[in-house]
Amino acid sequence: MRVLQNPLFLIACLLFWFNQYLEKVKGIFIPFVNAYLDDLLAMPVVLGISLQVFQLIHPLKSGFRFTKVQVMVGWLYFSLLFEVLLPKWSAKYVADPWDILAYGIGAVIFYRFINK
Repeated sequence: MRVLQNPLFLIACLLFWFNQYLEKVKGIFIPFVNAYLDDLLAMPVVLGISLQVFQLIHPLKSGFRFTKVQVMVGWLYFSLLFEVLLPKWSAKYVADPWDILAYGIGAVIFYRFINK
């Protein structure tokens, strides 16, 4: 199954878009959702799009899958960038260890249900 046809990937993208629409356009902020939903959806969305691109260019085509290590590297990359480095470089960003957990849960969701 192509990534762009995976129902869970599509739901993650739609939820992400809808949350951004509520926040940016309507000015509606639901505290827990505002704090963690985007982080939870980041890995399924970003890794899903990345997987789709790889499947377009890799010789295995739709048979290409990310390994556990590759998914873990994506999780570590997001965690280090958004929760360690960016908060040190700019006061606009705030480190939150719960975000790292949300990225991790999202990575597991991606690996088990989208990366198949």
